Amino acid sequence: MTLGYPLAAKQMGNHFVMTDVSSDLVFRRGKEVGKAVYQNRALSKAGISERLFAFLFSGLVYPQIWEDPDVDMEAMQLGQGHRIVTIASGGCNILAYLTRSPARIDAVDLNAAHIALNRMKLEAVRRLPSQGDLFRFFGAADTSHNSQAYDRFIAPHLDPVSRHYWERRNWRGRRRIGVFDRNFYQTGLLGLFIAMGHRTAKFFGVNPARMMEARNLGEQRRFFNEELAPVFDRKLLKWATSRKASLFGLGIPPAQYDSLITSGDGTMASVLKARLEKLACDFPLENNYFAWQAFARRYPEPGEAALPAYLEKQNYETIRGNVDRVAIHHANLIEFLAGKDAGTVDRFILLDAQDWMTDDQLNALWSEISRTASAGARVIFRTAAEPSLLPGRVSTSVLDQWDYQDEASREFSARDRSAIYGGFHLYVKRAA
Repeated sequence: MTLGYPLAAKQMGNHFVMTDVSSDLVFRRGKEVGKAVYQNRALSKAGISERLFAFLFSGLVYPQIWEDPDVDMEAMQLGQGHRIVTIASGGCNILAYLTRSPARIDAVDLNAAHIALNRMKLEAVRRLPSQGDLFRFFGAADTSHNSQAYDRFIAPHLDPVSRHYWERRNWRGRRRIGVFDRNFYQTGLLGLFIAMGHRTAKFFGVNPARMMEARNLGEQRRFFNEELAPVFDRKLLKWATSRKASLFGLGIPPAQYDSLITSGDGTMASVLKARLEKLACDFPLENNYFAWQAFARRYPEPGEAALPAYLEKQNYETIRGNVDRVAIHHANLIEFLAGKDAGTVDRFILLDAQDWMTDDQLNALWSEISRTASAGARVIFRTAAEPSLLPGRVSTSVLDQWDYQDEASREFSARDRSAIYGGFHLYVKRAA
């Protein structure tokens, strides 16, 4: 039986205040993303591409995070009492880390849409009445009363800027929160990129959703080899993916595109083919919710296959009990770390942010990481290409404070179910 939720009594309160604050936030978020991305003159070909990416990236990019938090937690040896600094992205990782009861998580992001999503997720964990309600909101597709649940349980407790983000109306008069009444994971740049991938495959006579008919790894491999792989040999697809803007939907800026293409035969089509092959063939579908989103465009139902940790019933009470240990920061990571005391961070999760960075930015980041890291601290990150990007770019005096776990990094990379990255990397702080 589907329950309806009455509207919150003050659904549209503070409207004018929120509009003023949000307008400033939109300006600042575009400026901050631009600072992270711009490496070329504005009117150069590369500069125009960077500015287009920054414009697109100022909106929602990742409705879910596309890194495997199970691999993260094992690589970090995450446990009770750890103090974490991470990039927020879609927030699934943050909630997963709470299953290990760390002392504190500081989640940082330049993207204001990701900030609003993370703050809303935290309030949803706190305020929705049950684990079933949480799953219906973030796990189930096409639950028509989710926006009513937002109005009744979440909105009254949400900060004004995030509330304005979710309650803003489009040209049709529909509030943004209404996407949760349909399928939130088909939105954002990532959702649109996956949708375009499905349309492209269907244009060539292949329906990617048929992957979900596979009953074992052998059948998954057969479908990939016979149906999906030949699509990447099409001239039209090779031409389209040779344009850097074609991968903006994956959140890949021009500089990262250049790094990514080095891991194939010189064509982006070959790189994408190899990454999709790993996603399709290396993990059973019942264990890989990333594959469910890529091929079925949804998460599995409870009991149907593995879910993100924060949506698994057995983790609900632990996550809810630990949710107040998270702080969300709309900030530049380097500047945020500069404000922390020395030796106060045990675990750092950088996602793939370093692929965007210049040598100066990398050195500034690792100087702050090294200063704020506790003894034995661990840093994990991913790269578009296979090798670590730090040697030769970060100064020896900084990098010599860290041990690179080469073999473990390769093992964790192979086990990352998200499959899109070329490398997973683990660094451990050396004893002084």
